Amino acid sequence: VVEVFTDEGNTSSFPSHKHDDKNSQTETYLEETYYHRFSPSQGFALQRVYTDDRSLDECMAVYDGDVVQVPKGYHPVATIAGYDNYYLNVMAGPVRKWRFTWEQDHSWINTEKYADKFK
Repeated sequence: VVEVFTDEGNTSSFPSHKHDDKNSQTETYLEETYYHRFSPSQGFALQRVYTDDRSLDECMAVYDGDVVQVPKGYHPVATIAGYDNYYLNVMAGPVRKWRFTWEQDHSWINTEKYADKFK
């Protein structure tokens, strides 16, 4: 269980990551749910759930009290300006470890080169 607070206009669960490979030494298989709350309560965020091959590729507006199920794939959240987002993550799987894989297209954001870009 993880609590996440995302200030207005920011992203979380990004860069995109996944934890759905049952046969990996570097990733654990964990299904996940997101329970969203907003302040003020009429706010919303956009959440995308997708796989590398795009066999699952959904983007949805989530509102106060909504639950999003993430059975597999990547799952970033973007909170709309003016509204703060809180979500409660619940992850479950056969192994109680959290190992994940960054989406290759966005993994560069975690590099020193990116950090130097804004100095």
